[in-house]
Amino acid sequence: MTHPPAHDWNPTETIDQLEVDFAEWEDRIHAFVEEPGRFDRLRTEADDLLHRFSSPDERPPLFGLLLGVKDIFNVDGLETRAGTTLPPSEFAGSEAPCVTQLKQAGALIVGKTVTTEFAYLANGPTRNPRDLEHTPGGSSSGSAAAVAAGLCDAALGTQTVGSLMRPAAFCGVNAMKPSKGRIDDRGIVALAPTLDHVGCLGADLDVVEAVVAVMTGDWVAVENAKQPVLGIPGDDYLHHAEDSGRAHFGMVCTLLESMGFTLIETEALEGFEDLHEAHMDLCAIEAAAVHRTWRSNHQKEYDPRTLSLLDRAEEVDEARRRIALEQPTQLRTDLEARMKDEGIDLWIAPGATGPAPLGIGSTGSGILNGPWTNAGLPTVSLPAGRTADGLPMGLQAIGAFNQDERALAQARQLEPVLNTP
Repeated sequence: MTHPPAHDWNPTETIDQLEVDFAEWEDRIHAFVEEPGRFDRLRTEADDLLHRFSSPDERPPLFGLLLGVKDIFNVDGLETRAGTTLPPSEFAGSEAPCVTQLKQAGALIVGKTVTTEFAYLANGPTRNPRDLEHTPGGSSSGSAAAVAAGLCDAALGTQTVGSLMRPAAFCGVNAMKPSKGRIDDRGIVALAPTLDHVGCLGADLDVVEAVVAVMTGDWVAVENAKQPVLGIPGDDYLHHAEDSGRAHFGMVCTLLESMGFTLIETEALEGFEDLHEAHMDLCAIEAAAVHRTWRSNHQKEYDPRTLSLLDRAEEVDEARRRIALEQPTQLRTDLEARMKDEGIDLWIAPGATGPAPLGIGSTGSGILNGPWTNAGLPTVSLPAGRTADGLPMGLQAIGAFNQDERALAQARQLEPVLNTP
């Protein structure tokens, strides 16, 4: 689907076409949680939207936008299951404020998108529309697949390690994770509250920005941003990419430099493995606390991969706990100090370790996304070409904390280069 101008929007045509698109794609990619009566609901809601805003001049910014919502966000009238077999009553609660904001701005909720179990590693049935034999990534699997297949204009997701950027890279779509705290994260099934970020995936950066702007509530777009100086993290970080991922990233860097961008190679993220382990320690500590009651009542319904994360918390001694708790603030401070000292506006990095892995049993590794999440920095994912086999590749662009608008404006300047044939 392509979000039309507000004055051209026809609810009947929109939902009829969506139903045709679902018939073509959904049985193959399983992007959405099943919902009996989906299109009857949507037709009613679309007609009501048109009735409430009959005058084009009064229509809100997202009028008629088709939105997928990851199935860890509470949405009035739709159950939350969080990719589990637990009773939906375990997750019942008030609608997520960010969802309410988007509805008030005119978005139509197409439905809940498939998530991995509790937004961690245990995969669902979703396949990658770019190649059905490959994973779409996770945990925002359904959101990325739905956008890539054209079943919605945009979709909400979350990221605790790499759950927005990785699926965006694997599926060849755009995404943004604003700075930690910019978006209200109430009404969402948490994994690790300190690390959880709300974000959006979309077919282009215009729709991503429109959705993020509504959710932040105080977005002020940056016009005429200067060309960014780009920082490249050191080998401690980049050697965790696959050979194909490193080679592709090198080609992207060469292309950007040839088009006039200044690139600065720096040894940021030294001791990266220790940084990653501390990130996962914090994730485990907080997830174990979140899941204490659910696990007590439903342990047999947990996937072993989720249980492994929760069990890790028991291995974290006081010294590791202290490091894990202090690291997000310290890492943010270190990265921003290096940006200031070396004149870096945006970090750039591979969107994932490589292209989407074959099969859907694993959603791939988010290790290259983790440090930016840990530091709470605004991160944008941009499609960055394809492999010889036609699989999408992505690029992450990371800005300074709470400079989300500038980060997105400067990331936009990379698009024409990345889209060069």
